[in-house]
Amino acid sequence: MADVILFDLDGTLVDTAPDLAYALNLQRERHGLAALPLDDIRPFASHGSRGLLHKGFGLTMDDSEFETMRNEYLAIYDEVFARSPVLFSGMAEVLAHIESQSLRWGVVTNKPRRFTEPMMQVMGLSRRAACVVSGDDAARAKPYPDTLLLACAQMAVKPQQCLYIGDAERDIEAGRTAGMKTVLAMYGYLDDQDQTEQWGADAMIDQPLDLIALIH
Repeated sequence: MADVILFDLDGTLVDTAPDLAYALNLQRERHGLAALPLDDIRPFASHGSRGLLHKGFGLTMDDSEFETMRNEYLAIYDEVFARSPVLFSGMAEVLAHIESQSLRWGVVTNKPRRFTEPMMQVMGLSRRAACVVSGDDAARAKPYPDTLLLACAQMAVKPQQCLYIGDAERDIEAGRTAGMKTVLAMYGYLDDQDQTEQWGADAMIDQPLDLIALIH
């Protein structure tokens, strides 16, 4: 049994896709483009501003206007990120179960701290989480293991004592490289073309409640 359960944030612990999509469509409107359906944006919600800007505007990091558009998107998202984030169905029960077993849980996300901290507060999770590590808290974000290893240092545990749950390939890669057991959240922001069986996760779950059996 793991001593510490670590979660990715967007697409794993909290459903933030509606607000991420809302911000993208506000930006598209600003540039004279029609809104995209949430279902079209949802698979890109775990890929941060880079994935969202690629979906919304066809931009890559190599494009000269990428950084300007990224800053514009983040400024828009800053105004709307707390509109409607919710725990995924069953996650409240999972967190309660973890705490009832006197285990600790935390968050390791690529989301910048400027959004992570207030979102955790809005969700009422800040005081419950044993650690909250954002993408800009270490030299390298996922898929590198730096932020996961930082979480271990903050909680004074070894990676082998941790279970990391995420919904993106970079989550599984980072967890494996760090030396943690990994769980892929199949309910998260996955694309039909994602080859999830090749990512090497130790387990896959279809809903948050499936975690309870893995924690024991």
